[in-house]
Amino acid sequence: MNGGDVEAAGCHDDERKALLEFKHGVMDLSGRLSSWVGQDCCKWKGVSCHNRTGRVVHLELRNPCPNCEWYCKGHELHILGGDKISPLIVLKDLNYLDLSWNAFFETEIPAFLGSLRKLRYLNLSNSGLDGPIPHNFGNLSRLTYLDLSTLQDALQDPLVIMGDRHDVEWLSRLSFLKYINLGGLGFPYRAVTQTLNNLPSLEELHLPECGLSSADLNLSFVNFTSLRVLDLSGNNLNSTLPHWVFNLKNLVHLDLSGSNLSGQFPDGIVDSLEHLDFSDNGIGGRLSSNLGKLCNLRTLKLSHNAISGEITDFVNKLSACSNYSLETLDLRFNAFMGNLPETLGYIKSLKVLQLQNNSFQGKIPESIGNLSSLEQVSLRNNRISFIPKSLGQLCKLVVLDISNNPWEGVITEAHLVNLSSLEEFSIGNESHNISMVFSISSNWIPSFNLRQLDIQSCQLGPKFPTWLQNQNQLNILELKNASISDTIPDWFFQLDLQLDTLDLAHNNISGRLPNKLRFFADSTINLGSNQFDGPLTLFSSNISSLLLNNNMLSGSIPSDIGKAMPMLTHLDFSWNSLNGGIPLSIGNLTQLEFFIISDNHLSGQVPDVWKDVMGLRALDVSNNMLSGTIPKSISFHLMLNLLLLSNNNFSGELPSSLQYCSFLVSLDLGDNKFSGKLPPWIGENMGHLMNLRLTANFFSGNIPPEFCGLSMLHILDISRNNLSGHIPHCLGNLNEMKSGRIDVEEFLASLTNGSLKIVTKGREMEYSYSKLYLVDSIDLSDNNLSGEIPAELTSLIGLQTLNLSANRLTGKIPSSIGNLTLLETLDLSRNKLFGPIPVSMTSLTFLNHLNLSYNNLTGKIPTANQFLTFDDPSIYQGNVGLCGKPLDNDCLGSSQFGTPRGEKEEKDGDLGDKTEKVGFYISIALGFIVGFWGVFGSLIINKSWRYTYFGFVQRVSDTCFVLFHRMFRGRNVAE
Repeated sequence: MNGGDVEAAGCHDDERKALLEFKHGVMDLSGRLSSWVGQDCCKWKGVSCHNRTGRVVHLELRNPCPNCEWYCKGHELHILGGDKISPLIVLKDLNYLDLSWNAFFETEIPAFLGSLRKLRYLNLSNSGLDGPIPHNFGNLSRLTYLDLSTLQDALQDPLVIMGDRHDVEWLSRLSFLKYINLGGLGFPYRAVTQTLNNLPSLEELHLPECGLSSADLNLSFVNFTSLRVLDLSGNNLNSTLPHWVFNLKNLVHLDLSGSNLSGQFPDGIVDSLEHLDFSDNGIGGRLSSNLGKLCNLRTLKLSHNAISGEITDFVNKLSACSNYSLETLDLRFNAFMGNLPETLGYIKSLKVLQLQNNSFQGKIPESIGNLSSLEQVSLRNNRISFIPKSLGQLCKLVVLDISNNPWEGVITEAHLVNLSSLEEFSIGNESHNISMVFSISSNWIPSFNLRQLDIQSCQLGPKFPTWLQNQNQLNILELKNASISDTIPDWFFQLDLQLDTLDLAHNNISGRLPNKLRFFADSTINLGSNQFDGPLTLFSSNISSLLLNNNMLSGSIPSDIGKAMPMLTHLDFSWNSLNGGIPLSIGNLTQLEFFIISDNHLSGQVPDVWKDVMGLRALDVSNNMLSGTIPKSISFHLMLNLLLLSNNNFSGELPSSLQYCSFLVSLDLGDNKFSGKLPPWIGENMGHLMNLRLTANFFSGNIPPEFCGLSMLHILDISRNNLSGHIPHCLGNLNEMKSGRIDVEEFLASLTNGSLKIVTKGREMEYSYSKLYLVDSIDLSDNNLSGEIPAELTSLIGLQTLNLSANRLTGKIPSSIGNLTLLETLDLSRNKLFGPIPVSMTSLTFLNHLNLSYNNLTGKIPTANQFLTFDDPSIYQGNVGLCGKPLDNDCLGSSQFGTPRGEKEEKDGDLGDKTEKVGFYISIALGFIVGFWGVFGSLIINKSWRYTYFGFVQRVSDTCFVLFHRMFRGRNVAE
């Protein structure tokens, strides 16, 4: 019935005019309707006519973009659009109409469609049409295929296409319907499924992402006797599998992915199934071995669930099928464990095997070499350690991803010899080295031609792999941490590659930067942590990420970098030997997100050019010789997460405009010359801060109580300033330090470079910014703070470091300090603290650095738990009232922890006790004196008595002195 068959009949004039009116009413950017000229409309593209009557019977106006995906490059040129569709009501014989994947936005579904009574096929999916479905659609009684999915504009709030029970009555009249897709329409009631259940001819029912609940599918009886395909994916069923699904004896395709299913994996699946998709749910339990009896299965997808146990029984039964049909086995992102069974290699129909992100261990079975149809294998993120040589026999294999496993052994040519179809190969481990060695001859020529090669943390070097010489189709090349100690050979540049990713980081590659390579748009270059030297040169203008950190580059940053590489989003030149200033052209990098140039020899000021760099998330210029003030244009970056200016010569007060950077996660201004008072707006407006580091500046005044509102804080370091006043009691409200847990900030975890110095464990230690969430620390040392240590600080049970040294703090150490059970470092030295060391400190079993020196502490040093390991007397020196090990002066008395001597600043309760003791001792003394003088008077008269008792009196006087001395020093009278 195409145009070539209808020349005898010709085109009817009324239909030709109607089609031309339709053409003139739509937007046609690509000229898809340019052939709609002349008298014979049956020859027009997309139009077919009946070969006898000449009537138009077929209109194919679907967007021809490949795969019909909206992200398809250039799709916008092929769409038909507009806000009105001219009526085609004269096309009385039309039986096929496809307007899908176009852009008739703000256009209601045309009512004239309900008058085309001979329509058998109607596809309006993704056409941009919206509004209510016309009631006269019930007149389309001959329809066998109806696709109304995703009619509303995805950029607007979803519209309710059907509003009440009356609106679905038209569905019940479509008795010949075999296929219906209402995906994405968002039904608010259960009348739709009840109505569809009464369509006797229905074979395919697609209701994905319709907002259905388990109640909507609670059917009292099932009349889907002919149903072969059921798609309920993307709904919120929040239940176990609907029971009536097990009664669909003709079902071959069941898709319940992403439907929030729960419970155990079901046993009673119908035998006729060919496609089963339960992925993206909450199904648990173990994989039913009965599933292995489904010999008709072609696709099994169970990914992203919580299914556990081994798969041996399931695979054994499946491999026993007389006819192998399974092509796709997707079990990724579950909790499977154990070894992969040898019987896996007997399912010779397998094309796709996805087992990544489980806990499989052992080895890849030798039998895998039997899977001659295998095209994709992913074993990523498991615990498998051995690769058999039989893997090299998979001649149809296109994708092989076995990365992030603890591989052992040697890879030789035999493991790769017959992989002639291989295009993507990934192996290695992102986090640490593995004992996998590539032992491949330098003159070996592989049979494959790769598009992607990713080898990480394997011993590929020391030479640059020569077997890459014929790999001239590479788009992605990652040889990261691969033990290469070589220069990039000349033949590599002669391959004339056009790359999307070049990652050679963490090797020992030397020489000059390879800036002559070609790259696609939005490409990534990572040459960090190597031995590249010479000047920093510019790369291709369409690169988005340029990471050259940890090399030996010298000279200045090219002054025109912002104009020569305008697409940059990530720039990292840290840990080199660059000098000079920051170029003004940085302001041209309007898409820049990460600007990291720390640990160089840069000088001058940071230019105030950041106003147009609207997406900036991280600015790290720390550890240079920069000076001046903080540029005011930084405050334009409301989404800035990291501002790191430490260890430079910046000065002045903090600009108040900085408070608008309310999404800062880390603010590090330490080791500069900033002055003025600490601004309260840091605590008021920066509630996302995890790290606040203002150490080693000239800040003065009090610690603002507003800082207590920083509930996400892990690190507070305002040491080495001129701060005064009391420590705010409300610092005990720092909730993230209370929990004793870690909230990993995804942004910080994504960082690869940058570090922070923290005084902990008695020394300055350096932590990567990507590990900030691992540290909970408060450092207020080297200031002029006074008053007592707030007991509220001891509620921060997650605290690992507390440094209050070198202040003028008084009072006692809080008795509740033992609550800080995770404390590793405690430094209270060089203050004016008095009283005993609290007994509760023996509960600090993680404590490995303690310094209490140069205070006025008294009593016996505890001798339990961690205190047995503190054998350095210097941590207690300067406390003349302390005794016990490791000090030389022993304690008198039997008390384990001793009793404190008298203090000038005593509590009221203590004074009462002391007064009673003093009165008791004074009464004893007076009685003694009266008796003494009675005897002494007699001695004056009697000379012989005088000499007899003289020695006795001397001994009593000495004893009296000792008693009074101990009384006023608060010691127990032990003798």
